[in-house]
Amino acid sequence: MEHKFCVVTLFCLLFLSPLVSCQLDYRFYDATCPNLTRIVQSGVWSAIAKDSRIAASLLRLHFHDCFVNGCDASLLLDDTGSLNGEKNAPGNKNSVRGFEVIDTIKSTVEEACPSTVSCTDIITLVSRAAVYFSGGPYWPVPLGRRDSTTASQNAVNEQLPSPFEPLENITAKFTAKGLDIKDLVVLSGAHTIGFAQCFTFKTRLFNFGESGKPDPTLDASLLQNLQSLCPNQADSDTQLAPLDPVTSTKFDNIYFKNLVNNSGLLQSDQVLMGNNRTASMVFGYSKLPFLFYRDFGASMVNMANIGVLTGSNGEIRKNCRVVNKKTTA
Repeated sequence: MEHKFCVVTLFCLLFLSPLVSCQLDYRFYDATCPNLTRIVQSGVWSAIAKDSRIAASLLRLHFHDCFVNGCDASLLLDDTGSLNGEKNAPGNKNSVRGFEVIDTIKSTVEEACPSTVSCTDIITLVSRAAVYFSGGPYWPVPLGRRDSTTASQNAVNEQLPSPFEPLENITAKFTAKGLDIKDLVVLSGAHTIGFAQCFTFKTRLFNFGESGKPDPTLDASLLQNLQSLCPNQADSDTQLAPLDPVTSTKFDNIYFKNLVNNSGLLQSDQVLMGNNRTASMVFGYSKLPFLFYRDFGASMVNMANIGVLTGSNGEIRKNCRVVNKKTTA
């Protein structure tokens, strides 16, 4: 028994954040909600069948939630008279989507297992399913997170990495969350699927570094295509361009090959090639897809452990959009 305790403790120290301790468990819902994974996967599969872009959106939703005061489903909360939610913060408004998919899955889960599964755990499982159904890896997910009862618009502006920031700033924000430079490179690989609005990269096309000229490092063919898609006028700002124009809906390692070929869409992605340490990782993942898949799963677990609520902290929301009503005895 003592040996078993030591092994479990060692596992927690090696693979889980110290803040999480050993309160998360890979079999947390085995007895209380045994069909949870099936319900989540069915919901994600149905959503992707209707909208191929939603997989990337669901993965992004998880990232945007975890980077703001931890993985606690605070991003899902709607504004109320007493709470300003995070959905309308500049980094999320008209950008993050997929809330209806979470609502549908949560409703089905509540029917099967009332007041048992947190919205935070649902987001975590949804992001894994979104990657897997897009052709990516499948990794074990420890569960047992609880939901926050608060949200913070200001924290979104302060903590969420931006595509306009230099690599040093983004690295600092990852470090502040207990993640390292490897996690940054690996999780950036999520941009192998999905789209970005033109305003997030348009300066690279017409006025890079206030030069009045395009980014000289951007592949000429890609530059021409993007200038056509995103003309230098305000009404093109919300046009969408694929983050990976080669396989925009398939989770693979082409994103890293694009960076090697100076075809990264966002400046915050392409700068990974301007640093020796990050560039070496990019080269490695561009050549070894299995290595990217393995490390991506590990980094997703690391991210999903940021600032989680467990035990008696937080709550299990019945509706992911609102905090539970307090009852009096």
